[in-house]
Amino acid sequence: MEAAMTGKQLEFTQRVNRLNKKHQKMSRGYRATMRRDGLVVMKPQRVSSAVPARVLLLTLLGVIAFKAFLLSSLGPTGYQYRIDSLNEGTSVEKAGAWVMQIDPVSQAIAAQLNKIMY
Repeated sequence: MEAAMTGKQLEFTQRVNRLNKKHQKMSRGYRATMRRDGLVVMKPQRVSSAVPARVLLLTLLGVIAFKAFLLSSLGPTGYQYRIDSLNEGTSVEKAGAWVMQIDPVSQAIAAQLNKIMY
């Protein structure tokens, strides 16, 4: 008889935990949906990130395109000279130098730009 009680207590505890999690999720927002049987059920809304992935991807592509354009127009030695001078500056300039360092993707795009432009 005791084993049945602990089983029921465990089931009850799991159900309470599940409801608490759902309540916590619904505190961030919810929406009403109707099931096939006509019952209206509240479902928690998904939390969207502060910055959408599309914005991050477009920013990354923009930085790579900008680097490739600069590398193409300045040439590798002129570009590296500017990166080295940024590396000698403040911490913000050093971070900029790290972001703007020559990478294989930018180098390949710059080579294609050189073929088209010159």
